[in-house]
Amino acid sequence: MSALNPADAVLLERLSAALGPGGVVPAEPRYLEEPRGRFAGRAAAVLRPASTEAVAAAVAICAEARTGIIPYSGGTGLVGGQVMGEGPLPVVLSFERMNRIRDVDLADGVMIVEAGCVLADVHAAAAAAGRVFPLTLASEGSARIGGLLGTNAGGVNVLRYGNARDLCLGVEAVMADGSVMHGLRRVAKDNMGYDLRHLLIGSEGTLGLITAASLRLHPRPGETATAWAAVTSPDAALALLNALRDALGGTISAFELIGVEGLAFLAEKMPSVPQPPAMGTDWRVLVEAADAAGAGTRARLEAALMAGLEAGGVAEVLVAQSEAQRAVFWGVRETIPEANRLVGAISSHDISVPPARIGEFVARGAPLVARFDPELRINCFGHLGDGNLHYNVFPPQGRSRALYDSLRAPVKRAVYDLVHELGGSVGAEHGVGRLKVEDLVRYGDPAMVAAMRAIKAALDPQGVLNPGAVLA
Repeated sequence: MSALNPADAVLLERLSAALGPGGVVPAEPRYLEEPRGRFAGRAAAVLRPASTEAVAAAVAICAEARTGIIPYSGGTGLVGGQVMGEGPLPVVLSFERMNRIRDVDLADGVMIVEAGCVLADVHAAAAAAGRVFPLTLASEGSARIGGLLGTNAGGVNVLRYGNARDLCLGVEAVMADGSVMHGLRRVAKDNMGYDLRHLLIGSEGTLGLITAASLRLHPRPGETATAWAAVTSPDAALALLNALRDALGGTISAFELIGVEGLAFLAEKMPSVPQPPAMGTDWRVLVEAADAAGAGTRARLEAALMAGLEAGGVAEVLVAQSEAQRAVFWGVRETIPEANRLVGAISSHDISVPPARIGEFVARGAPLVARFDPELRINCFGHLGDGNLHYNVFPPQGRSRALYDSLRAPVKRAVYDLVHELGGSVGAEHGVGRLKVEDLVRYGDPAMVAAMRAIKAALDPQGVLNPGAVLA
């Protein structure tokens, strides 16, 4: 970053000429903030290109001037990848004007979309064509495709459909010198050398700027069954998941583990959100299965859950009898993060642990946190099928997180050390950004980190693309 130059008036004039009216605007606060308020950014201006050619022109100009570019998608990231608070003054490049759906091809099962398309709009376009794009997460009304691919987002359907990279056949991207990589493939098999698509997906805009993508479409399920169940422990939840997989095969699309602390937070901060009836255990699971019409999905799910009741580990079961009841179930899961924000976490941890070791992690994690203060509260929830947990630590009820700022770093270190010991990852769903740069070095394999540095140096030798993110 020391070799970069700050954006100045001359550079902004060149960029304005290249991007045309509305292409360069002042850096409003919304471009310089992130959802949790942990980071504040700086920028000389915001670039708003309307085409891939305009992105290429802007990157080429900034590369010549050796000025940093901060890519900005929907702004929903939680690790500071979209804001830069230190270093030579950069420009922000927003993809909001690049929001066109270029093509929907049912024969190939592909939708070609630009990076600025909001996920909810992609869902709507897929539905209009009688298909689904199954990447689903709470921020779908504001998250954009470029950012979702840049962070390899997951969401609730990873169990069945995979992460963002598994739903993308190809990308178009602007590289650090302003050249355009035309990689909008429509085929699943393309083994002509290195797969640069997968290199760019998950790179958080540090190796190239994704401008468009070929997305996989899937058949729309004919019937869906959703259930809310009480389980005695995370291990019991995992046993139930495995039993459901045996009974229903690949039709299980979501399996969410929810601790009762999250339900208590909802009742405390968002009492208007309806919840299913109280159940007598500390853990819930939200499970959903989907299949073709006439497959008897609800009956099969009910039968498998009843078998779980008889086998033990499952205390109560409630199967949604209507779309309205299904919406209530999912409304609980989707609003828990907002309730967390209103309570105010001391330290939040987006981690993954091998599913077989989640029970051990939960059992060992609570005493670790209690060593700092036995009154601290833990809200643990997440995607059990892929091992991704949101393990967040909160102050005692009625106290502000500001009183516990001194605990943030040691609590995080204790949790991350345990995750690493159990063979997990301290960066599961949201990426590295700027928040976890040191963690990547601490917990990452040295050979892997060295290879990442070499790739960064090869593709972005001047370090103009998202400087300070992922790698310091």
